[in-house]
Amino acid sequence: MNGRYTHAVVRGVPSSLENEVHGQVDLARALRESGVYSGILRQKLGLQVVELPPNEELPQGQLIGDTAVVIADTALITRPWIPARRKETEGLQKLFEELKFRVFELTDENATLDASDILFTGSEIFVGLSKWTNLRGAEMVAKTFQDYAVSTVPVSGDLHLKSFCSMGGPDTLIIGSSDTAKKALRTMEQLTDHHYETLTVPDDPAANCIFARVGPKSSVLIHRSAEEYPESAQVFQKLTEYTLVPATCSELSKIGGCLTACSILINRKPEI
Repeated sequence: MNGRYTHAVVRGVPSSLENEVHGQVDLARALRESGVYSGILRQKLGLQVVELPPNEELPQGQLIGDTAVVIADTALITRPWIPARRKETEGLQKLFEELKFRVFELTDENATLDASDILFTGSEIFVGLSKWTNLRGAEMVAKTFQDYAVSTVPVSGDLHLKSFCSMGGPDTLIIGSSDTAKKALRTMEQLTDHHYETLTVPDDPAANCIFARVGPKSSVLIHRSAEEYPESAQVFQKLTEYTLVPATCSELSKIGGCLTACSILINRKPEI
């Protein structure tokens, strides 16, 4: 992954979000966090941000990053296993078509796929087999993105693969410290012929970051804030060659969200 993007797709925060997880979500704070996140995409990464309107019928609709796998000029629109979430993809196909993408859909009713289970390294694709993504879904990923080797990694519990890992550069894997994260890392190392540098952080959720290149030389890493994960934030300070941008994701994390799930990042020249 070269980390170069031109556009970001986000979805607004519905007021129905505050009714999730027994009312534990602070809606006002979620709106602030969403605004800061979109501002980072615009101002720090220089992206054109396309904001789809919130849908009150989809309290978790802000997790738009789960609804499409985008690599190069190809977009695979997913159909998560919760039937109501199919509405989350409204407008995405039209948007991708306007940007001249090759668009595919997960049409196999026996296949499940969340994009948070997809880790694209730039040279290969790891697919987490989880509560949210099954082998049929992984097979669809392999069929859609035939230029890349696709390997599967078992993920336990309610987690996604990117709940505890992400790419921190073209050859750098950021990984959490839990037994689950360590087991997944061992599996990926056994499956690949490529060598990845690893950066281990104490907190699994903090391992989910967004790496981007801005301009000819600058590299930016958006990571969870010191307010949330102070020990992991200290680890990121070692990346002196990066511009570090903290972002808080406390409210969406209550519904299983993470930084990469809050947007779809794409690299296309045509204007929307």
